[in-house]
Amino acid sequence: MDQRFYDIFEENPVIAAVKDTDGIEKCCQLEDIRIVFILFGDICSIPEIVEKVKSAGKMAVVHVDLINGLGAREIAVDFIKNNTLADGIISTKPALIKRGKELNLFTVMRYFLIDSMALENVRSQQSGVKPDVIEILPGLMPEIIKKICQTSRTPIIAGGLITDKKSVMAALSAGAICVSSTNQNVWTM
Repeated sequence: MDQRFYDIFEENPVIAAVKDTDGIEKCCQLEDIRIVFILFGDICSIPEIVEKVKSAGKMAVVHVDLINGLGAREIAVDFIKNNTLADGIISTKPALIKRGKELNLFTVMRYFLIDSMALENVRSQQSGVKPDVIEILPGLMPEIIKKICQTSRTPIIAGGLITDKKSVMAALSAGAICVSSTNQNVWTM
């Protein structure tokens, strides 16, 4: 993992995940927020959204799967690399994570754990893909987070449905290196 990200996670284990322009405005004003997960936009607006985050002195990580107008092919990652100042990408698609690694972007492989098959996918895919970090959603499952941390060498981010200090602390105590949340109250805890 890029040492810059690890240092930031250690200093402040909360990542602002933003889903609209109001979220961008708010997180850019918060000094403690150093990494922003961008979960919205389209091919026309994403360069400007990333520029706003970068101008605020923060690291920008774009969820490629959620950018309207980009497809599920590796060229989408090339677009982000060549047309924005993004530091990294998030995706649920192994091929996009692999392409991000090839382009020297920070990579976050996102998993939605809805059943035991999804949990097995975490184990089977990570060795071939080798993302910098894995994001587990929902992040309200400390027992599962702990189990994944025990079997994975890849650092874990807990995300999704984290809305209070208790859930942040439970995820961190289970072994997650940080949490991501769209809940603006969590950003300032």
